[in-house]
Amino acid sequence: MPLDLRPPAIAIMGPTASGKTAFALEVAERFGGEIVSVDSALVYRGLDIGAAKPTAAEQARVSHHLLDVREPWQAYSAAEFAQDARRALDDIAARGRLPILAGGTGLYFQALLEGLAAMPAADTAVRADLAVQAATRGWPALHAELAQVDPAAAARIHATDPQRIQRALEVYRLTGTPISQWQRESRGARLPFRVMKLVLAPGDRAVLHDRIARRFDLMLEQGFLDEVRRLRALPGMQAVVAPLDLPAVRAVGYRQAWEFLDGQGDAAAFRERAIAATRQLAKRQLTWLRGGLDARWFDPATDHAALDDALALFLPRS
Repeated sequence: MPLDLRPPAIAIMGPTASGKTAFALEVAERFGGEIVSVDSALVYRGLDIGAAKPTAAEQARVSHHLLDVREPWQAYSAAEFAQDARRALDDIAARGRLPILAGGTGLYFQALLEGLAAMPAADTAVRADLAVQAATRGWPALHAELAQVDPAAAARIHATDPQRIQRALEVYRLTGTPISQWQRESRGARLPFRVMKLVLAPGDRAVLHDRIARRFDLMLEQGFLDEVRRLRALPGMQAVVAPLDLPAVRAVGYRQAWEFLDGQGDAAAFRERAIAATRQLAKRQLTWLRGGLDARWFDPATDHAALDDALALFLPRS
């Protein structure tokens, strides 16, 4: 079997609150690595406490990439992420450092590791028409329309996910071909790195649920609601007609906080909604991770020795 001469990289995946950040820092310090964030919330400036963004002290310990690359009222696609992450990986490897991908956004991992379908670019006129229809008919109605033309896409896109509904309908209107077919038939070049994929996930779902609740309560103590108030006060956010449709505001916890500050429910109900939404996110992440990835699974609480062994085999200089 020929020797694999591609540069190594580590991918640390897992559901939210599973301990990815701490483990990525440990691996980076041990092996001379730098961390590339694979998180669709951490790309936004100002989403710090509620997104569990690495602290200033953690960023001082280890170099991080793809944090704070967009304003919260701006869009950032998986394709843009893949391009930016590829440049970061190449730069890290060129300096003799170990690239460490860490995060929980499955679409970002897919875009980077496997490539995305070569679909048509965004069309301003089509998007404007869809936005008008959404304002008059509502996104659930557009989701129902998507279910008629692309049942496979509608099955995996939630009716409250306007960005993905819009993109799926846009692709169909531009090409007459369902986005699910584009995704099946056309992939870009795969990442030219030798990647070890590790999934961190507690074996007991109750443990993960408890971690999610405790972490959210800590976020509240740290001033999460004040952070959202600051976001709401930004001129760029106030200029947005429908802020709840922004990807940044749809990030788990932020949407519930935004609605609470708009007067929806009391503090206790807000907490419960946010924790429930985070648990649902973790469930979706776990479902995606089980969907055929050639990854090794570890319980971060009990499998530390096994993780060490896996790293030692992949990176013999440990």
